[in-house]
Amino acid sequence: MSIDLGTRLPDVLGKRSADALANKLDLHTVGDLVRHYPRRYVPRGALTPIAELTVGEHATVVARVEKATVRPMRNRPGRLMNVVLRDDRGGRLSCTFFNPHKLAHLITPGRRALFAGKVSRFRTELQLTHPEFDPLEEGEDIRPFVSVYPAAEKLGSAVIARCVRHVLDLLDDPADPLPGYLRRAERLPELGRALRRIHLPETEAEYRAARARLVWDEALGVQLALALRRQQSLERPAAACPATSGGLLDEFDAALPFPLTEGQQQVGAEIAADLARELPMNRLVQGDVGAGKTVVALRAMLQVLDGGRQAAMLAPTEVLAAQHARSLRALLGPLGRAGELDSAEQATRVTLLTGSLSTTARRQALLDARSGAAGIVVGTHALIQDQVEFADLGLVVVDEQHRFGVEQRDVLRGRGERTPHLLVMTATPIPRTVAMTVYGDLEVSALRELPRGRSPIGTTVVPAGEKPAWLQRVWQRIHEEVAAGHQVFVVCPRVGGDAARKGGAPDDEDAELIDLTDPDLGADADDGADDGAVRRPPHAVLDVAPGLAEGPLAGLRLGVLHGKLPPEDKDTVMRSFDAGELDVLVATTVIEVGVDVPNATGMVILDADRFGLSQLHQLRGRVGRGSAPGVCLLVTDAPAGTRARERLDAVASTTDGFELARLDLELRREGDVLGAMQAGRRSGLRLLSLLHHEEIISTARGYASDIVAQDPGLAGHPDLRGLVDEIVGESQAEYLSKV
Repeated sequence: MSIDLGTRLPDVLGKRSADALANKLDLHTVGDLVRHYPRRYVPRGALTPIAELTVGEHATVVARVEKATVRPMRNRPGRLMNVVLRDDRGGRLSCTFFNPHKLAHLITPGRRALFAGKVSRFRTELQLTHPEFDPLEEGEDIRPFVSVYPAAEKLGSAVIARCVRHVLDLLDDPADPLPGYLRRAERLPELGRALRRIHLPETEAEYRAARARLVWDEALGVQLALALRRQQSLERPAAACPATSGGLLDEFDAALPFPLTEGQQQVGAEIAADLARELPMNRLVQGDVGAGKTVVALRAMLQVLDGGRQAAMLAPTEVLAAQHARSLRALLGPLGRAGELDSAEQATRVTLLTGSLSTTARRQALLDARSGAAGIVVGTHALIQDQVEFADLGLVVVDEQHRFGVEQRDVLRGRGERTPHLLVMTATPIPRTVAMTVYGDLEVSALRELPRGRSPIGTTVVPAGEKPAWLQRVWQRIHEEVAAGHQVFVVCPRVGGDAARKGGAPDDEDAELIDLTDPDLGADADDGADDGAVRRPPHAVLDVAPGLAEGPLAGLRLGVLHGKLPPEDKDTVMRSFDAGELDVLVATTVIEVGVDVPNATGMVILDADRFGLSQLHQLRGRVGRGSAPGVCLLVTDAPAGTRARERLDAVASTTDGFELARLDLELRREGDVLGAMQAGRRSGLRLLSLLHHEEIISTARGYASDIVAQDPGLAGHPDLRGLVDEIVGESQAEYLSKV
């Protein structure tokens, strides 16, 4: 009997084994099983005749079970199995197994098996106590490594290993999808050999070579999927918007009161070149907090407006959307006041569209977008609703893109006959964004220098649980900042108030405002607590603010800001803080991005270990935006040495958002790049890792681009087409084309 990768497991294995593999591990075909790779290998060590064993050594013996008896233990509950082994040279050895209910049916007289463990002495005899046990078939070769598989309850690694060995004995060598020239250039073994050697290696070099080959399969499969999607995008081109002389962009540049940084000029040139083509732009602008991304985005929007089209800017919260609308209008001046008395001759209009607008205001905003009266439309999720139409949308700018789901970010790009160009901005890429950048979905521009006038920010971890006096010093520091004429933020993870006290859903707003891709209130939040300890609820704005006003911050002018406030109240509070009428603003993460108050120099983040690296860096970026240096104090109860403290120490160690993105990736992995997940430990790829395979991914991208350029639909490469379907799949390939 011979089988191939598509053979169903019930046709090869017994029904019980096939059902267990399907139900426990979602493995249904031979291909599924042989791509269920070992997670590690245990060297068996040199085989030792029983007669040559010595006390204290770790030994591996091959022997037959001569006798096996089970009896109750004398001094404690449970059962004990005593086994007598005999090897081919006549040596005899005893083994002891505790509570052997899972082994009793396997360790029976006559069974030949491999036993490995530490040799000890009981009375006058040598023995192995609860050794590793690996049954062997008659005539089976003894291999130097034990493959250990990801397993499930009632489906152990040894059972999986036996199933794998069985199908490999019957499997015909599969057709190799990788072109021969690629395998030769990269020194890769053929697929059949790689699949056998990753499961049954004879040497360490063999399984390393097999693994490298299978990593290449995944890297090339992903890159071919991306290349195919890029090729398909040509079928629905974007509107070319080349730079024009004498338009809005030129007038804006001439009126700018400050020079563009070298980085802003370079990135602006890259974007301008993208916008001039019909190939839809798909560019990520990474710029640290305060690097001037908004000006770069506005210049891109003006180039599109000069081409006769519109631009939309998508922001994650109403506070940020309103802030962006105000900032864009302020930057544009008369150029952004079309229809007003002091407008410039070729002015445009900036329209704000959010879910909380009044019916009249919303109707007018929708009309401005649909008629083209608004050149720039700024909004929240409201922009992605079906009833929002544009006259001719040429560019979508997504700010702090990690706050949007993959599908949400793609909706606007599906509007109209042409694909709008896409510009994504972020200060600290979350793991999925970093991963997709290297996997090849995004062209990347970096703003690494800060505009003139930005001040340094010092960050300190305050271990309030270990050093309560430090917390008192935090409140003193706030008084010092205010006495110097500055202002301070105090950030809490929750809103709090009556909803939480009455036992209702805890702070629904936080589910939207707190970055759900960060381990804020999830499993990672507990890594700062002692084992078995119950952590107190996280600090809440509506509980903290009164306590501060009556206690350590008495005499200062405090304001409160959170997402549950009515929009007009949010705007009033922010305007008061911006105008210097408040000394301290106690807020949730609603101020995480976009808030620009140059006089704010201090930030205190309570329960800082409840936030992820991206959020902490974003929050910290709200201070030090003027001429005075900023200070950020990360207050935590997490003990030293925990992973929570490691994350906080990482934030305190650098203000480089690019370095923090790398640390974030190392701590939280790249997430499922083949699906909607944006962070986490589970990936749709079995072996490929951004952390370890950047060079392979980059090289594979070059091969994939060349292959697709010569064969756009892979019609001449059916095996490669099959590789794409196997590694990526049709539905998952859709995600790969989205930011």
